[in-house]
Amino acid sequence: MKVDTRELFAALLPAALLALLLAGAGALLAATMNAGERAALWALVEPRVALLVMLWLVSALAAGVALRAAWLHFGAAPGRLAEAVQVLIATDAPPRLDSSASGRASAGSRALAVAINTLVLQRNTLREGIASKVAEASREVEQERNRLAALMAELTQSVVVCNLDGRILLFNARARLQFRALAASGAGGTAGTGVAGFDVIGLGRSIYAVLDRRLVAHALEAVQQRLQRGVAHPSAQFVTGTQSGQLLRVQMTPVKAPNGRQAARDDAPLNGFVLMLDNITRDLAEDLARDRLLYGLTEGHRGSLGTLQAAAELLEEPDLDGATRERFGGVIRDEIAAMSRRLNEAAAQGLRTLKTRWPLEDMLGADFVAAAARRIESQHGARVIATEVDAALWLKVDSYTLIQALLHLSGRLADEYGIRRLQLRLALAPAAPGTAGDKAQLDLVWAVQAMSTETVTAWETQAIQSGEASSPLTVRDVLERHGGTLWFERARVRQEAFFRLLLPLAAESAAMETAAVTPHDSRPEFYDFDLFAHSAQRTVGQALADRPLAEIAYTVFDTETTGLQPSAGDEIIQIGATRIVAGKLRRQECFEQLVDPQRPLSAAGMAIHGIAPALLRGQPLIAAVLPAFHAFAQDTVLVAHNAAFDMRFLQLKEAATGVVFDQPVLDTLLLSAVVHPQQEAHRLEAIAERLGVTVLGRHTALGDAMVTAEVFVKLLPLLQAMGIHTLGQALEASRLSYLARVSY
Repeated sequence: MKVDTRELFAALLPAALLALLLAGAGALLAATMNAGERAALWALVEPRVALLVMLWLVSALAAGVALRAAWLHFGAAPGRLAEAVQVLIATDAPPRLDSSASGRASAGSRALAVAINTLVLQRNTLREGIASKVAEASREVEQERNRLAALMAELTQSVVVCNLDGRILLFNARARLQFRALAASGAGGTAGTGVAGFDVIGLGRSIYAVLDRRLVAHALEAVQQRLQRGVAHPSAQFVTGTQSGQLLRVQMTPVKAPNGRQAARDDAPLNGFVLMLDNITRDLAEDLARDRLLYGLTEGHRGSLGTLQAAAELLEEPDLDGATRERFGGVIRDEIAAMSRRLNEAAAQGLRTLKTRWPLEDMLGADFVAAAARRIESQHGARVIATEVDAALWLKVDSYTLIQALLHLSGRLADEYGIRRLQLRLALAPAAPGTAGDKAQLDLVWAVQAMSTETVTAWETQAIQSGEASSPLTVRDVLERHGGTLWFERARVRQEAFFRLLLPLAAESAAMETAAVTPHDSRPEFYDFDLFAHSAQRTVGQALADRPLAEIAYTVFDTETTGLQPSAGDEIIQIGATRIVAGKLRRQECFEQLVDPQRPLSAAGMAIHGIAPALLRGQPLIAAVLPAFHAFAQDTVLVAHNAAFDMRFLQLKEAATGVVFDQPVLDTLLLSAVVHPQQEAHRLEAIAERLGVTVLGRHTALGDAMVTAEVFVKLLPLLQAMGIHTLGQALEASRLSYLARVSY
């Protein structure tokens, strides 16, 4: 804790006063004596000087302790109480001032704390009343925003909304998954590293980290020109490649500025733009394959037709001998065979293309069974019972073609064997020993009927005939597309027979990846239109140091390490981070990765973070993790608690990895000392308790990053109340803090 000069003065003042008192008394006494009396007095006192000094020290010490206690009791307590009151003023923390909040407080200070608690409680009650009125008045607006969020979440096309600076204001789940897939396949330089995929897009992040700035600027200029010409619905399109070799088709439309408001650019009546993206890599490859097939078929047939025409003309010659006529007949047969072969190959290729273009979607298994039962009953007049259906199974299927296959099989049973009572069952297929099940088994069951394996094979390989539609595909084609199989079994004990179809299970939703640190009742925030206003308020070229703290995007991070001595060879074993954009914590945008340190872990370290060596084996090395984390933190200000410790580990890896974190860094430890210089503790737990932040997941990298982020958000209004509004002011205040002397 910083030495309080007033407390030090209170402790040393009695010693100085006693010394002055003794010196003054001695001087006055000496002034009343003659030389002989002074000599006699000194002869009497000299042997007892040590005793007098000891009495002075004891008296000074006792008086100093008493005066220091009195200072802490009456003088310092109001200062600590004032700091605690500032927290209540600037935040929504509950009123909880007590004697501990004001140190060793007097009865008056404790009574003042009680009065302040009462006032704060009344203020919070008034705020809640006002908030309820505001919420009631803005409910319709909120409903519209929720409808927009729900609509965007369900769109099958990737949509991203940006302001004119390229900062992302909104994106839907489809865009998130698409860009995550691009990152996993190479965007951002993380391909092949083993680092878990992370979101390369997020609220407040720049779209230029993914798309070429020049292409976006060119399209935006074209949209602005069309707006100025009076085009009602201008748009622009372009195709761009990603670092992973994928091709994206992008359509841009403008977001117009509201009437009566100044636009973010003086020469353009718009606030931002909407990007609709499609990955056309597969479509382009299929188009090229079809073009090559058509070209080969055309050129091959042109040559064959020329040969056939020439041979036919020669055969019309009356004087042609038999051997020559036979030779030309062979030429005609060969060309016809070649044409037939090319046509068959083209037809087969077309069928393969049709099979690979089927979309597979996630569908609740119980819903699929219910839909199939209804279709079979309405199509064939059969009674279908759906029992023994696992309600928790999700399938990844093309529901239309799979139901057509079931209609085909049930139709054969009805037409050839007169079966009108069927049963559908759905369960998890047994897995091989030591593996997790990844298939579901769907059974189409009927009473035992004599049936040969040849009949089943014929039904499986026939083109599907469902009564209402026909298809060139077979049941086998449908199952091959799903990566499944079909077999026929008889269960003589239960007196039944059934077709069993093995189907793929849907993968776990990517939206649940952060469930461990996200409250279960929260909804992911994929939009924040407040960033429109932030873009409009900023001027081009404004220095980062002059930017208001509330408008900056932050990456709050923490590391877990093998030990506490980075310069002595300790290594990072985990990095966790989250983001703050527009003053709001974005819990869904997080980074968490274990790291193989290539060295043993200390028992003391494992007791703190609980990471065992077995969890680190097979994890990526720091040379692979740091580039991924650098991409996640790009274009943001770093925030950490005791940042000097974490930054030292990152700096020591610059030479080996080539990754340099050169952005500004804010430290919640130093900012806490700036805001609360009278407080004795600035540990993360102590700061969180003062600011009313619940500590969860302590001593895990992501858990500590989340707590640090919440603390930082609470510190922002306290810094503003002290006149610290910009990043430059916060950095300067941190530099002057007494705790800034700590180094590693």
